[in-house]
Amino acid sequence: MQFLVFAITYPFIWLLSRLPMRILYAISDFFFFLIYYVIGYRKKVVLENLTLAYPEKSEVEKIKIAKGFFKHFTDLIMESVKAFTISDKEISKRYTYKNPELVNNFVKQGRSIALVAAHQANWEWSVSLPLVLEGNILGAYTKLGNPYFEKVVRSSREKFGVQGYKTSETVRGMKKNFTEKKQGAYVLLSDQSPQVHKTFYWSEFFGVKVPIHTGAEMLSKRFNLVVINYMTRKVKRGYYETEFQLITASPKEFDDYEITDKYISLTEKNINQQPELYLWSHKRFKHKDKFEEWKEMKASK
Repeated sequence: MQFLVFAITYPFIWLLSRLPMRILYAISDFFFFLIYYVIGYRKKVVLENLTLAYPEKSEVEKIKIAKGFFKHFTDLIMESVKAFTISDKEISKRYTYKNPELVNNFVKQGRSIALVAAHQANWEWSVSLPLVLEGNILGAYTKLGNPYFEKVVRSSREKFGVQGYKTSETVRGMKKNFTEKKQGAYVLLSDQSPQVHKTFYWSEFFGVKVPIHTGAEMLSKRFNLVVINYMTRKVKRGYYETEFQLITASPKEFDDYEITDKYISLTEKNINQQPELYLWSHKRFKHKDKFEEWKEMKASK
């Protein structure tokens, strides 16, 4: 059954991926109308998230951001499809990097790096990182249930040189590389909501107390990784620019969760520049009322 689903759908996706971007964006416009005005996919979730994040904004302002988000969201879907067949020449033209020397200088010093980021703008096209960065680039991924799609999606994400590894194997892989003295730059998207029972730390994200992923900080301290954030802006439709932002080159000098707080603060600042580009359809604040429950759970252990 899984092969049948793959055999029916993947050829269509591949053919769609071969279309010029202008046609893909025309399709995106149709999907935007369908999703926003007809289906209303997660429209309520997006507006609730925006109300929590921007309580000072009017309904008109929040609806404008929501509409901008859905326009970008359908573009992102088409750009993700395009990623299957996009060439290194085209992606280098459409997805540029402002200051890769910041990362490369640490690579030349023999340092390994935690490249932290958020689900903002187009994170799928960051598979082009090896085209501008030196050394090994490793990206965590969640294994797909369909093994046939798993193979082609992983191949697509690794075609420019990113080495994929399962999220569950992150620590083991880093430990192995550290033992063998192999450098690496590890891509870690850390802005989404962790499971409450696996949470170590709560902090405010846009003024709302929520559980926070702390894996990047814990790994950086354990393996002495340079922590560099990368944020992406949309220059115009189909064109992006990514900037690297140093958080710290000395992670062990920071108190617990201080690096995480710096990352969250920087993420908020970056989102505020183009709020419509953030993944507001994710239920980021779904655990906001469970802090006391979490404290009691921790105290009982």
